[in-house]
Amino acid sequence: MQRYSLHDGPGIRTTVFLKGCPARCWWCHNPESQTHTPETAWSQNRCISCDACLLACHEGLKPREACRTCGACADACPTGARELLGKETTADEVLQSILKDRMFFEDSGGGVTFSGGEPLCQPAFLKELLLACRAQGIHTAVDTAALCPSETLLDLAPLVDLFLFDLKCADETLHQKGTGLGNRRILENLEQLGRVHRNIWLRIPVIPGFNDTEEEMAALAEHAARAAGVRQVWLLPYHGTWSAKPARLGKKPPAEALAAQAPAPQTMELFARFFAARGLDTQIGGGA
Repeated sequence: MQRYSLHDGPGIRTTVFLKGCPARCWWCHNPESQTHTPETAWSQNRCISCDACLLACHEGLKPREACRTCGACADACPTGARELLGKETTADEVLQSILKDRMFFEDSGGGVTFSGGEPLCQPAFLKELLLACRAQGIHTAVDTAALCPSETLLDLAPLVDLFLFDLKCADETLHQKGTGLGNRRILENLEQLGRVHRNIWLRIPVIPGFNDTEEEMAALAEHAARAAGVRQVWLLPYHGTWSAKPARLGKKPPAEALAAQAPAPQTMELFARFFAARGLDTQIGGGA
């Protein structure tokens, strides 16, 4: 959970990250949320080589060697170099934690945002949380790429005050190459959701070497204009602040990330005009 979040919807928000996502975007800013199960992470710059983690390990194993993610190493680490990412919990436990921030929501017009990963990978748990928040009068947002059956999305739609809909590119072959998945279902879900929900904010990451062309942005603008419920479009320029995360998980950062550069401001302004020309309220940056 991330408290006092200012970039996941209106007002001051608490963002709840649910683990699990079928996509493998090379620029993923939350790679620790891709798997459904907890993971252990290690930050080399915090490690003081005290071996407390090895001494605490129930199996007496070296890090990542048949690790069963019990969390003992993280509990023993005096510097926080070892962390357990993810845990099993209940909807009521999450709700009680959310309620601690209620006064911030009321003062700022904020609420709770369910993100991930892909929160719709856990539809039953998400529905329970949405119902609980609605009973408490808490504004809800769901940050999703709609990687789910349309029935799942439409079942939850009446319980969601705001959808933050991640749209990455229009071309299916390109989408497959960049994320590991096709986008036909995503585009169909956007169209169907737009028919029944009237508060959708599109969030489009502008990724170098992936979707940063005039052709792609023009095509995305067409899809956005056809979805009746889209109220805002946020173009999010790529940045590489996430690139140290894969190493913490024992993985190599994707080769694309090593060469990627943030798009120039004039490029972002050009792309924004494609959407504004179609009557869409368009913003640049991470304000959403």
